[in-house]
Amino acid sequence: MNVYDSARMADVLAPLGFLPIDDAEGADMVILNTCHIREKAAEKVYSELGRLRSLQQEKARGGGRMILAVAGCVAQAEGEEIMRRAPYVDMVFGPQSYQNLPEMVARVARAGRVLDIDFPAEPKFDRLPEVAGGTADTGPWSTFLAIQEGCDKFCTFCVVPYTRGAEYSRPAADILKEARRLVEAGAREIMLLGQNVNCYHGEAPIDGEWGLGRLVRELADVSGLERIRYTTSYPADMDDDLITAHAEVPTLMPFLHLPVQSGSDRILNAMNRRHSAEDYRTLVGRLREARPDLALSSDFIVGFPGETDADFQETLDLIDAIGFVQAYSFKYSARPGTPAVDMPDQVPENLKNGRLAELQNLLNAQQIAFNKDCKDRILPVLFDRPGRREGQLVGRSPYMQPVHATAPASLLGTIQDVYIEAGHPNSLAGVLPLSCRRPSDKRACA
Repeated sequence: MNVYDSARMADVLAPLGFLPIDDAEGADMVILNTCHIREKAAEKVYSELGRLRSLQQEKARGGGRMILAVAGCVAQAEGEEIMRRAPYVDMVFGPQSYQNLPEMVARVARAGRVLDIDFPAEPKFDRLPEVAGGTADTGPWSTFLAIQEGCDKFCTFCVVPYTRGAEYSRPAADILKEARRLVEAGAREIMLLGQNVNCYHGEAPIDGEWGLGRLVRELADVSGLERIRYTTSYPADMDDDLITAHAEVPTLMPFLHLPVQSGSDRILNAMNRRHSAEDYRTLVGRLREARPDLALSSDFIVGFPGETDADFQETLDLIDAIGFVQAYSFKYSARPGTPAVDMPDQVPENLKNGRLAELQNLLNAQQIAFNKDCKDRILPVLFDRPGRREGQLVGRSPYMQPVHATAPASLLGTIQDVYIEAGHPNSLAGVLPLSCRRPSDKRACA
C-alpha cells in the first residue's frame, strides 16, 4: 500500500513540476513514507531525518531549499511529536491526507509548517489525479491498484484502524476505469490492495454493491489484463463468491496471502481475530477444493502476551497441517495505543527469539520444499525487470516466486513459458524452451 501511495504522491506533485529522482542528495523535496506496524519504526524515522537534515543544510548553503516531509502511518500516529522533535521538518501528514500536497507545498513556501493528520470528510481517492501507470519497483507491467482502505477489525496488536481509519471501499466503476488506464499503460498484472481487501463492498455501477468476487470477474473481462492478485485478506471475510471465483476465473492467480497469526484458539481470541484455528483449516480446505493448485502464504506473530509453550506448539501444528509456500513471521512488538500493550503475561524477549527461530525454520523448510518441487515444471512467467547478470531477466511465477532466466530484453513485459531447472530457497532458475508446448500437466516439453 505504501508503494501505491508513494506513486500517487508523485502523481499529485507532478503538476507542480516535481519529478522523482534516485537520490536524496540535491533534491528539492524528500518525503519519508512510513509504516507503523513494526517496532522501532519511529526511531528509524528520526535516524533517517538526521541524515537528511545534513543534506537539507548543504542545500541551503548553496542557496537552495530542501522540503522535508514525513508521511504515512508513523506520521499519523506521532505527528505532533515529530513536529516537536524535528523542527526542521516542513510537513507531516497521514495516509489520508496526501491529496492535499499542493496546498501543503504552498503553505510551506510561505514559510509555514504543516501538520495534516485529520481524517477527511470525503475519500482521498475523489481528489487524486488519474493514475499515471506503473511503479518504480515494477515498471508498468505489474502494478498496484488500491480498492479498499482502513480496517474495522481492531485486532488487539494492530495500529491500522487508528492510522488508516475505518474501512472504505472505492466505487467499482472507479476501479474498473483505473484498471483500464493501467492496462493501456502496459500493465499485464494488477495487484488489488486493501488493509482488508476481501471485505471489499464497493458501490456497483448501477445498483447495489459488489463484493471482491464480482469485482474480480469484471476485471477479468478487461482486455489485455492477464493476471489478477489481491492482498491482504482477512479469513472471516472470505465469502462463497470469492472462493468460487478462485475456481472459475483463470486470470486470478493461484496464490493467496491469508494471515492467520496463530494456531492457538486462546491466543486468537486474545488477538480479537474473530476466527478459530479450525475455521482457518476449514477455509483452506474449501479454497483448495476450489483451486487444487492454490499456494498459500501467511503472517505469524510469536510471543503474543500470554502465549505458552502449548499455544506455540499449536501454531507449529497448524503450519505442519496446512503447508505454506511463503510467510512473514515476527516477534510480538507492543504498538502504543493498542489493547495488547496492557495485557498481562508479556512474553520474555529471549523466549520470543527462540520461538521465532523455530517457527521460521519450519516455514523456510516448507518454502524450500515447494520451490524444489517446481523443478522440471513449465511455468508461465511475467518478466518485469532485468536480472543482475547480463542477458538475464527476472519475473514472477503464478505463485509469486522470482524466476531468473536468460532471455532478451525484448521479452520484458511479456508472459513466457519457462522450464524450471532448479528451485532455490527464495527463487527459481529456468530457461526458455526452444521448442516446447505447455503440456496439460506442465511438467515436460513436447
